[in-house]
Order: sequence, then C-alpha cells, then structure tokens
Amino acid sequence: MRALVCVKRVPDSSGQVVLTEDAQAVDGRFAGFTISDHENCAVETAVQVSDDVTVITVGPAEAAEQLRSALGVGASAAVHVEAEPKDLGPADVAREIAAVATEHEGEGRGYDLILLGNDAADSGDFQVPIRLAHALGRPVVTGIKTVTVEDDHAVCVGDGPDGGSETYRLPLPAVVAIMEGGVEPRYPTIKGRMAAKKVVIETRALSGTAMGASRVQLTLPPPVPSNVQVLGEGPEAAGAVVDLFARLGVLPG
Repeated sequence: MRALVCVKRVPDSSGQVVLTEDAQAVDGRFAGFTISDHENCAVETAVQVSDDVTVITVGPAEAAEQLRSALGVGASAAVHVEAEPKDLGPADVAREIAAVATEHEGEGRGYDLILLGNDAADSGDFQVPIRLAHALGRPVVTGIKTVTVEDDHAVCVGDGPDGGSETYRLPLPAVVAIMEGGVEPRYPTIKGRMAAKKVVIETRALSGTAMGASRVQLTLPPPVPSNVQVLGEGPEAAGAVVDLFARLGVLPG
C-alpha cells in the first residue's frame, strides 16, 4: 500500500503569536518554522500503516526543510510544489496535491491513502482535505485520531460528539484528515537525518494560476486578563497565605 502525506511549513506557535502587517498570515520570522502537530501525527500514521510513504508540500523553497524532517522519520520520497504561500488559498493547495496524485497514478504509482492534518495551524483552514477528496472523487473523513488498514479499507477512529469515539470504514483509495492525540510522533534520529539528506526531492511548479485565499484578515483573540492580589509583605502575610490555601482546598480539613 502506498501513502501520500501532505504537510505545510507553518510558524512555530508555541510562543507568542504575531500577525503580519496586512493581517493575512502568522508572522514566523522570529518564532521559526515547523510542521503542525496534526501533520506530525499524519506522518507518523502513514509510516505505521505503509512502508511506501511520500510526503508532499506546497510552499516556498524553504519548506524543503519540513520535507526533510518527514523523510527523517520514515517517509521514502518527497514532492515539493514551489509557490509563495501568500498567493495560495485552500482551493489552490488542494488542486496542486490532486494534480500530483493524478499524475503519479497515471505513471503506475498511485496512492491508496492520502493523509493530511485536520486543519492548517497558521490560517485555520479546514478546507483542503474536503476539496482534495472532491477533486479526486474519493471518500473522505475528518477529525480522525487513528487509522488502520483492513481488507482494502481504512478503519478510522475519531472523537464523537458525545465524548465517545466513532469508527468509519472507508474503501480505499481514500482521504483522511488527522488530528493530534491518537499517535505519538517520533523524532528523526541522526541516521534518519543523514538518510533524508540523500533523498532527491521531486520539485514542481504550480500547475495553474493561483486563486488566492480571498481572506479578509486574521485576528488574534484578546489577551486573557489576569488579576494580582497582594497578600502582604514579610511575615505579616503568612496568615493571608494560609487563608488563601484553605479557600483553594489545598490544606486538609
């Protein structure tokens, strides 16, 4: 079984999130770049269910770094559709991935399973998996934590609306959007990193004219207010601290 995993170069959001001046994207110049947690789990899932994994990205030349990271944990091939992220919308990304998948299928190296992150970590778009599946005419399911392959079907498990789990059986070939939490992504070993450097990445240009995101702007949520109460200074504050611990239930009754 052959698998294709789609990843995106996104700013590291573990620190303070800053938007670009035009509020169209997250500014990663000072935070650095990475692959989102959803996509790390998608890569791990692909490596677990297939020994023939190709990773693909649609983005700037620097995104080769993210492809190398995925190669370092078990992917065996990579495709890079070079383009400026600011020019791309979800429809553009889905079209480019579909073009690669269709071309490879015509060459006899089609993909039984295509995995993506559930949504983009920087722009919050939830559209690419659905658009991609529609373009390829394949079944799709989103919000999935784990995937196994049984009898030409992908068995996909995700969280249900009532707090339980839901299981879907999709006939292959299929498209699945992965959420973090179902698998534990591995980190590239030194051996894996060295092997990844030797892989020749298939580089391509856009197959058509980019439509763009048609996005008005991104906004950041207001900062969470914090209140500070001064309990006192020195030994005189001891009683107030004990009272506070008692209200918080820290002290035994």
